[in-house]
Amino acid sequence: MRRSSVWGPVAVAAMLLLRCLGVDAQAPGSSTPVATTASEAGTMTVRAQALAQILPAYGQVEPIAPLSVHAIEAGVIADMKVVPGSQVKAGEALATLTGPEIQSLLVNREGAVRSAQAQLSATERTLTIERRQLSAQMSTQQTIAAARSAFAAAKAAFDTAQSDLMVAQEMRALRAPSTGMVLAVETAEGERVMAGQTVLTLQANDRLWLAAVYYGADAAAIRVGMMGKFEPASGGAPVPVKVAAVSGALAPDAGESVGLMPTHVHVPASHALAAPWLNGERGTVTLTGPTRYLVAVPTRALILDQARWWVLVRTPKGVHAQAVVPGPTRGWETFIEQGLSPGEQVVVQNAYLEYHRSIAQRYVPPD
Repeated sequence: MRRSSVWGPVAVAAMLLLRCLGVDAQAPGSSTPVATTASEAGTMTVRAQALAQILPAYGQVEPIAPLSVHAIEAGVIADMKVVPGSQVKAGEALATLTGPEIQSLLVNREGAVRSAQAQLSATERTLTIERRQLSAQMSTQQTIAAARSAFAAAKAAFDTAQSDLMVAQEMRALRAPSTGMVLAVETAEGERVMAGQTVLTLQANDRLWLAAVYYGADAAAIRVGMMGKFEPASGGAPVPVKVAAVSGALAPDAGESVGLMPTHVHVPASHALAAPWLNGERGTVTLTGPTRYLVAVPTRALILDQARWWVLVRTPKGVHAQAVVPGPTRGWETFIEQGLSPGEQVVVQNAYLEYHRSIAQRYVPPD
């Protein structure tokens, strides 16, 4: 009993101190937050504000797929002009294919062109003669029609022979199918290759994309066509990107892969070999989702108690605590996902003290 008489003055002093601070006591273990008074000058009317959904992630540039340059015909590699790492333009000659097979093919097709040319010249002369004889009434319209038909067939055969010769000549040159970089040289100069064998492997500039992984609700919000930007970790200008593909399957770490392509990138003609990014480059990708309208409160108006967030709301009946679910922040404001509606009055000045004002009034000293 003597112990209680010792604590009495201490309790009174504590209560007086808390009252001077403007704090009321709350009984220990009380689960219902109570706020009794708040100055109207310390409140604000919350309104809905536009909030664009921002989806950040970490990404890496990687090839969609490499390009292989094959030998169309069997032959021997000659005049190899590139090495791994060489930058090449679309259509550029990378090597030459020689050998008896290519030479024999060229000879045969050159002969076919000469033969077709001779046939075309002969049918053309015949058609000219028949036309002259028709004017002298020494020929008929049927003969002219037959001569025209023969000339048309000879012309078609000549065009085909020329096309075949051009294809054979083009077989000799191994050309880059796209602008990019040589990843690997699979054969050496002077080496014999078979038809269809890979000679070079390229990484095309337009076949690089940005691979990023998203998790949880962010992954569910991503759609093909969504726009954003990529900021390289090494510095440099941000690259505008667009979602090109969403895997639709979760990885073992519960992440979903997203493929992004550059968009609206202007490359000057003098920098035709330049790409907006480099293979293996890493950085931050930020996608912009649909705009939502949420109410926002000053962050200082939020109160954390018993693992829940609260704000003090003023109504005609007084001030009461209201549970909320905070969302994204912007500057000194926090957007509220749930629990608050536009037009409500929220206490923003000394909200934490107002929330706990009843502590001193309900304080019970230990026995």
